[in-house]
Amino acid sequence: MHPNIWYPFTQAKTSPPPLKVKSARGIWLELEDKRKIMDCISSWWVNLHGHSHPKIAEAIYRQAQELEQVIFAGFTHQPAETLSEQLVKKLPNGLSRVFFSDNGSTAVEVALKMAYQYWVNQNQQRQKFIAFQGAYHGDTFGAMSVGSRSLFSQVFSDMLFKVDFSPFPETYIGDSNIEEKEEVVLTLLKETLERNCQEYAGIIIEPLVQGAGGMRMCRVEFLQKLQQLVKQFDILLIFDEVMTGFGRTGEWFACLKSQVTPDIICLSKGITGGFLPLSVTICTEKIYDTFYSDDPIKTLYHGHSYTANPLGCAAALASLELMVENQVVFNSMAAKHLKYLEVLHGNSKVEKLRVTGTIAAMDIVSTQESGYLNQVSLEVREKALEKGLLLRPLGNVLYIMPPYCITDEELSEVYQGIYSILQSI
Repeated sequence: MHPNIWYPFTQAKTSPPPLKVKSARGIWLELEDKRKIMDCISSWWVNLHGHSHPKIAEAIYRQAQELEQVIFAGFTHQPAETLSEQLVKKLPNGLSRVFFSDNGSTAVEVALKMAYQYWVNQNQQRQKFIAFQGAYHGDTFGAMSVGSRSLFSQVFSDMLFKVDFSPFPETYIGDSNIEEKEEVVLTLLKETLERNCQEYAGIIIEPLVQGAGGMRMCRVEFLQKLQQLVKQFDILLIFDEVMTGFGRTGEWFACLKSQVTPDIICLSKGITGGFLPLSVTICTEKIYDTFYSDDPIKTLYHGHSYTANPLGCAAALASLELMVENQVVFNSMAAKHLKYLEVLHGNSKVEKLRVTGTIAAMDIVSTQESGYLNQVSLEVREKALEKGLLLRPLGNVLYIMPPYCITDEELSEVYQGIYSILQSI
């Protein structure tokens, strides 16, 4: 371990030394010791187009020669305006107001503040949110509060605000009970809202795929019925698309794939193609209008030093252009995953095989308790590195989320490595 660095999600006393990366291009990382590692998870899900893509690098370079940063209160600039326009064009009709911040957790914080103050600005006190079991929305306090109580938030549990959690109707290939599970969840939610919907500011969900909670997947049909329920009781629906946005579900956004228009959507991770930190929280005009007032107390008092950083906006615009070029890739990757997963059907080492868009996942059968601390994760990570693969299981959940630049040959190599690892554990 470096003597001056505190690494994230790492117990320094027991973890092996981190691998030092010298350079990266496309799907490949080159380590200081000359080894090459295939990045099968897009480096925490951010590198949509692979590493060091020249188009994004060039866009940042050009922007840096014009304007690298300016305060975004009382000033504006073209990259932010153009990016806002481009994002709104790609999202469902109605999502029209773009608020910039720096990362996924903060995008969620902004969404929660928007939803809460939306009601306050109308002289209503709605102090609770509904979230889903297994959810992960980030590591700041509001984001932890609406995340499932877990290892990540356990130390701070006494400081988190109260949230009502609903079961999440996770599904997988061959799940014959999914409609029944969805009906149970929707019935519980309806009963909760019927008792006192006036308590709730909104419902927040990771649409189609819960990320850090174990790549748990739900159906389009559930999200559509959830929206109907939310409309019936007139509360706000928040989609946390920090991970699922920008092609990950096989469509530009999960809301488009599910044909659901949330009131608020959170976007980050892949927004700049993995080059720079940036996030946005986008809401409807209906929400924005409650803040548009002569009364200063109705202002959304939130902001960051690097809000709408021009370099980040330039990177995001270049990434959007690449998204258009790569649309066939992220539209078609699910079929490729399914082809490779066929080999694992009936394999006693894995269960709950599942695919949504560019994301494939499975649970490794283990005698240990399922969850983030399941030690099979460390075994798989070590064996994967020996085969030149970067895989980072979430406990006993093994998943693949490659950059869109991956070739068919490289994807085949990834799965051949997984087959071999599963045989050896």
